[in-house]
Amino acid sequence: MQLSRIAVAGASGLIGSALTRSLTADGHEVVRLVRREPRDETEVRWDPEAGRVDTAGLAGCDAVVNLAGAGVGSRRWTDAYKKRIHDSRVNGTTALAKAVAALDEPPRVFVNGSAMGYYGETGDRIVDENSPAGQGFLPELCVEWEGAAAPAQQAGVRTAFTRTGLVVGRGGGAWGKLFPLFRAGLGGRMGDGRQYWSFIALHDEVAAIRHLLETDGLSGPFNLTAPQPLMNREITEAMGRVLHRPTLFAVPAPVLRAVLGEMAGDVLGSARVRPTRLLESGFTFAFPDIEEAIRAA
Repeated sequence: MQLSRIAVAGASGLIGSALTRSLTADGHEVVRLVRREPRDETEVRWDPEAGRVDTAGLAGCDAVVNLAGAGVGSRRWTDAYKKRIHDSRVNGTTALAKAVAALDEPPRVFVNGSAMGYYGETGDRIVDENSPAGQGFLPELCVEWEGAAAPAQQAGVRTAFTRTGLVVGRGGGAWGKLFPLFRAGLGGRMGDGRQYWSFIALHDEVAAIRHLLETDGLSGPFNLTAPQPLMNREITEAMGRVLHRPTLFAVPAPVLRAVLGEMAGDVLGSARVRPTRLLESGFTFAFPDIEEAIRAA
């Protein structure tokens, strides 16, 4: 599919900024959704929590990508912050999906963010897009988040969901916090280190989103994770090898729970996720190995 004008919500985040750079470098016109007064025609105002979008600004877009949402790991999960995490995703998606559906000429594709948190705690069990949702805050959020895109789907817009894993990149996310610790020689496994972490290099995350945008017929959920998830202790060892630092400072589970509260369950939980549908669609990972992904970052 040939695209030229693409609207991106969440364009200032780790993934969104990398995606907009990639699209712009290839000559696409990127329209950024912003919360302030737009500076020019390349910006569209919206308020995701309030569910408002300047629909007219989306006219003429071939695609809409929604990556917006309050950071899951940005702070301790108080009730107030969990509501912010929820509303920024569900209300924002609802508003964008309704705006897309209301256009006289809707975009051809709507790619909406989601997360591997959909599956919850998986232990040693391998899950893919055919697996059911788990239980708890994040799985329930992901189910509602994806469901909020229904207006776009009902309007006949091809809609895909990116169930993203832990993105290996310097500018934010989990690795944005891990890199400084490991460089300082303070890195180590978390808990017993046996929990599976399903990761993806930032380069591959962007390439996969573009694959979903540009490939006709791809709709529904896609796991954006490298083909072989690894245990936390294996990733810790890889970080030590690549950065040439010791990895002696294991963080006990009780300490993580004391510091992070409910969010510690996400860090200590196991998510052994396979990108079955993405691989079947013909996507090729540039950095499937954890050491390659770390070096790329």
